[in-house]
Amino acid sequence: MRLQLLQRTYSQIHDFTQIPIERIRNFSIIAHVDHGKSTLADRLLEFTGAIKENSGQSQILDKLQVEKERGITVKAQSVSLLYNFKGDDYLLNLIDTPGHVDFSSEVCRSLFACQGVILLVDANDGVQAQTVANFFLAFGKDLTIVPVINKIDLKNADPDRVTKQLQFLFDIEPQEVLRISAKLGKGIESVLEAIIERLPCPKVDREAPFRALIFDSWYDKYRGALSLIYVQDGDISVGDEIQSCHTKKVYEIKTVSLLRPQEVAANKLNAGQIGLIGCNMRSSKEAFIGDTIHKSSCIVEALQGFEPPRPMVFAGVYPSDQSQHISLRSAIEKLTLNDSAVSVDVDSSPALGQGWRLGFLGLLHLEVFSQRLQQEYGAEPILTAPSVTYKIKLKPTKQNLKTGEQLIYVNNPALFPDHLLIEEAFEPMVIGTIITPDEYLGPVISLCMERRGIQRSAKNIDNDRVMLQYDLPLCEIIVDFHDTLKTISSGYASFDYEDNGYQSSNLVKLVILLNGVAVEELSNIVHITKAQTVGRKMVLKLRDIIPRQMVQIAVQAVSNGKVLARENIKPYRKDVTAKLYGGDVTRRMKLLAQQAAGKKKMRMVANISLPKETFIDVLKK
Repeated sequence: MRLQLLQRTYSQIHDFTQIPIERIRNFSIIAHVDHGKSTLADRLLEFTGAIKENSGQSQILDKLQVEKERGITVKAQSVSLLYNFKGDDYLLNLIDTPGHVDFSSEVCRSLFACQGVILLVDANDGVQAQTVANFFLAFGKDLTIVPVINKIDLKNADPDRVTKQLQFLFDIEPQEVLRISAKLGKGIESVLEAIIERLPCPKVDREAPFRALIFDSWYDKYRGALSLIYVQDGDISVGDEIQSCHTKKVYEIKTVSLLRPQEVAANKLNAGQIGLIGCNMRSSKEAFIGDTIHKSSCIVEALQGFEPPRPMVFAGVYPSDQSQHISLRSAIEKLTLNDSAVSVDVDSSPALGQGWRLGFLGLLHLEVFSQRLQQEYGAEPILTAPSVTYKIKLKPTKQNLKTGEQLIYVNNPALFPDHLLIEEAFEPMVIGTIITPDEYLGPVISLCMERRGIQRSAKNIDNDRVMLQYDLPLCEIIVDFHDTLKTISSGYASFDYEDNGYQSSNLVKLVILLNGVAVEELSNIVHITKAQTVGRKMVLKLRDIIPRQMVQIAVQAVSNGKVLARENIKPYRKDVTAKLYGGDVTRRMKLLAQQAAGKKKMRMVANISLPKETFIDVLKK
C-alpha cells in the first residue's frame, strides 16, 4: 500500500508551492561520529520515494569523495522530501549534519533553518561526547528533540541501557525514545510519523515582504556561487531582484531549485521552505553565510545571523613549486566558499616562498581540506605543522603606547616577540569532555595530566562508564590527543571540546640554531615545561634529515638564550694521510693539523644552505 501511494505521488509533477505552512517540517539529524546519520538519511530518502529501494547506493547525501573514502560526513547536506501521511502530502526538509567536533559549525548553521532535530544514539556504544555537545546545542536553540536509538539489530545492542543514559543525562522520558535499525529499515515509518506529529511547523509569514537567510553556499564553475537559503517571509521567483544586507549589492535571480537530492528546478520558493538560488554571484566574498537577502524594492530588518566560526588551528600552505602559486590560490578561494570556516591570510617563508596561513577548526578539518584540494582541484600543497593562536601582552614602550598595539595575537612562531618584550603570555584553553569505560579511567586521567589538564568534574553515566571534564590547553590536544586517547582506551573513549577563552601561561619560543645562525622556519612556541623535551626531539630529527656538508654542523635548540639540546652533524672527511706509507709520526700530525685549520677557517665563512626538502620533512605534519 505504501509503495502504491509513493508511486502515485511521484508519478505527478508536484507543485511544492501549494503545500501549506502547517504541512512543512524542517529538521536535522544530529549524532556522534558513526552512529548512523547518513544511513538513516538513506532510509528516509527510500521510504519517501526520493530514491529507489535496493538501488545499491549508500551515503547518498555524502557527495564528496573524501566523505565516501573516510566514511564520515564533512559537509551538511539538505534534501526536500515529500511524504503522504493520513491522506495529506507533507514537505520534509532534511539536513544531514557531520558528527565530528571539528565540523560543529556545520551543525550550528543547519539548526538555524530547523524547528526540530532527530537525536540519534548507537544502541551499542550509547551516549558519546559529541552526543552531549549536539544535544545542548539543539536544546539551547529551543528546538524540539526526537530521541532515536539506532542499530538495535547488533548482537551487543542494549537499548534499555541507552534509554536510561538518555533519561539520566537529558531528562528524556523512556516512552519518547524510538528504537530503529536504519541498516535494515526497521522502525523508519515511526520516525517519519514522529517528525510529522512531534515537530512544529515553521513560524513564518507568507504575506510579509520577502526575507531569507543564507546558511550555506558552494561554487559551481558554470553558474558561480550558489546559495542555500531558508525563506523566513514572503516568496521568491526567477527574475526577481534581490539585495544583500551585508554587501548591499543587487542581483537578479537566475535559477530557483529544490534538492531532492538532485537539483530540481522550481517555479518559486515560499516562506518556510529551503531551496537553492543562483544569481550570478562571482566571488566567495559576495555569498556571505549568515547574510539576509530581500527584494531590492523593499526595506526589511535583517534576520538574526550567527557568529562566524573561530579558527582554532593554523597551518602554513605553500605550493610545491612557485609556478603553481596562481592555480593554488584559485583552488583555495573556491574551496573556502564551500567551507566558510577556513580563514585565509597571505604568508611567506624564505624557505618555501609565497603561501598562505590558513585557520581551521581542528586537525581533521585541516586534513580534509588538504585532501579536497588534491582531489577536487589537482593541487599538491605543502602543509606545515599546525599551531594555535597565542595572545601576547607586551611591556609598555613609547612605540606600542603610541600605536596602541600593546596586545597582539600570534599564530606563526616566527612572529613571536623576544622574551624581554613580553609582559604576559596567554594560551587558548578548551573544556574537554571525555566519556570512557571505567576500566580505562586511570590511563585517561594520566593522559590528561600529562597534557597539563585540570579536572573540572567526573560523573558516572551508568555502572560501566564515566564522563570526565577537563580544562586543557588547545595546543596539547590538536595533534595527537584524540589518537592517543583511542589507543589507550582500545577505541571505546570519545572526546569533544569547546572553546574556553585564554589563560595566562609561561610560554617560550624554541629556536633552532645551525652553527649559531637562527632558522626562523623551524622555530616553535611551547610551554616552558615542555621546551627541553620538544627541543631534544627536534635536534634528533634534524640530525637525521639535514644532509652532511664539508663542515661540521652544530644543531642547537635554544630558548631565552639557553641551549636546551645539541647534536653535531659530522662533516665529510678526506683522508689526507692516505699518501703516507711510513716514516715519522710528526708528518702525519702536521697534515691533520693543516686539515683541522682549514676546516676551522671554512666553518667561519661557510654558508649552510638547507635544501627545500629538509624544510618540508621537518615542517609538514
